[in-house]
Amino acid sequence: MPQIVLLYGLGRGPGVGGVAPRYRARVLTVTSVNVNGLRAAAKKGFVEWLAGTEADVLCLQEVRAEPQQLPAEVREPDGWHVVHAPAAAKGRAGVSLYTRREPDRVQIGFGSAEFDASGRYVEADLPGVTVASLYLPSGEVGTERQDEKVRFMGEFLAYLKALRERSAADGRQVVVCGDWNIAHQQADLKNWRGNQKNSGFLPEEREWLGRVLDPDDGGYVDVVRALHPDVEGPYTWWSYRGRAFENDSGWRIDLAVATPGLAGRAVKAFVERAASYDERWSDHAPVTTVFDM
Repeated sequence: MPQIVLLYGLGRGPGVGGVAPRYRARVLTVTSVNVNGLRAAAKKGFVEWLAGTEADVLCLQEVRAEPQQLPAEVREPDGWHVVHAPAAAKGRAGVSLYTRREPDRVQIGFGSAEFDASGRYVEADLPGVTVASLYLPSGEVGTERQDEKVRFMGEFLAYLKALRERSAADGRQVVVCGDWNIAHQQADLKNWRGNQKNSGFLPEEREWLGRVLDPDDGGYVDVVRALHPDVEGPYTWWSYRGRAFENDSGWRIDLAVATPGLAGRAVKAFVERAASYDERWSDHAPVTTVFDM
């Protein structure tokens, strides 16, 4: 069974000790980013970015640390309720959720015997909406890593369908944000021709993501693509090698995938791309979606 957990920062959250609530009832802003190691990111600009974000919910992936290893300003920052879901394998994966409002329920994992301790999924219930942070395995063709990715995808699609159905029965919406490690279409990566045999753009991976987004199957909507249907990208990950960032030779693999009712309320979606290479604190950029609730 998925794990129900305690939260960090409950004593100093919104509305407590004179701290004014920042959760806005009619607008929900959700930001997601793969931090590529939260301890490293904290030293390179994440702390300053966190202090300035207008997000109501923040989904982190690839945290790669136990909570006690994190500096206090990112482990339990003022004004946030935080749940960290580290991987059992030290120094790998790890996801976190930061919410301005105390969640009604928090769950780690999705009922998978193989993956619930792998630091790849955490979800929280807020009024009317379930928000989740996902770090889907990256894979590597011809290795056990790719087999693991395929197993994860099979289990996770079944869970996504059940979550959508359960939430609909409860009158709730869902948004799953994170590093999906799959570029769905040619418009989602610059060098698609050279990556057709590489993990992240394999036909079977793209077909699987298509099932997630099929109204008659998974039933979810890619919010950024729905708002920006005819553009290249916007890319969310660039290799540190070469001049990938300067040339905007990237991949769009960080997605906000929502149930149709919530996706229909999206009014804005954008990638917070750093102004320069030197200002990056991760090889990914934050992806922000704004919903009129």
